[in-house]
Amino acid sequence: MWTLLPSGGLRVTGADRVDFVQGQMTGDLRGAATPGVVACAFLNVRGQIEQFARAYKRADDVYLHLDAGQAAPLMARLGRYIIFDQVEVQDVSDTLGTVHVWAAGVPGWNADGPDAQSFELGGGTVLAGRVNRSGTPGVDLHYLTHHEAEVLAALEGEEVPLETLDAARIRAGMPDITRDGFLGVLPQEVGLDVGGPLPAISYRKGCYVGQEIMARLEARGQTRYHLARLAGDGWPVGADVTHAGKVVGQAGLNVGGLGLARLRKDLPEDAEVQVAGFPARVQTLAARS
Repeated sequence: MWTLLPSGGLRVTGADRVDFVQGQMTGDLRGAATPGVVACAFLNVRGQIEQFARAYKRADDVYLHLDAGQAAPLMARLGRYIIFDQVEVQDVSDTLGTVHVWAAGVPGWNADGPDAQSFELGGGTVLAGRVNRSGTPGVDLHYLTHHEAEVLAALEGEEVPLETLDAARIRAGMPDITRDGFLGVLPQEVGLDVGGPLPAISYRKGCYVGQEIMARLEARGQTRYHLARLAGDGWPVGADVTHAGKVVGQAGLNVGGLGLARLRKDLPEDAEVQVAGFPARVQTLAARS
């Protein structure tokens, strides 16, 4: 099965590209293999998520794959930090497309190879990354949009809509930071911490924007909120979750009677809550090692 992903992307080139991006993102790009792919967040000085991306480290560039609509604000943010750095940032959102293949059965993909690979598919070169979007590792394929028909024709299985992929990831407890409306919160609160469903933080990589807050949270060892799941119907993305008349979190995308949410940790399993006036029940997520 495969699903087309609404996407954006930035290509960073220049001699200082790795060090520059390393100083902006929470993941450890410098420590990644070449080629490699690193999940990461770009934070503000208060440690809150401004963008989520997957950074592909290649021999000649860094490709930042983002959700649709996120490339322009990240490009503006990076531009504010370029001073003497030898880097150039290009928005390639209009020239590249992305499809997620749910299982790793892609012609040309080496399942035993690195997490990022390039190979020929459908008459053109694709960039592929091992990415878990459904609870099971699959492959993101990035291709030139004018090769889209040929790339999709070369894939095995059938196309399934984005809503089906959303339903699978929600069941698996896998957040999508942008689609779930989790921008503007601390990454540890929505599953991006070490051991979370979508680990995207390195506490040992050195300085980056928001790093002081991340170090403080690591030392403290906890936040008041965590990622949980809600069972119920009807609420919009970002709706407040209330319990006993008090706001206790925010709800993400609702698909098939389930949604992920940023909730206070002191809410017990099966707690009955309200989400934008709709009843829902809390489901805690299993801890990951």
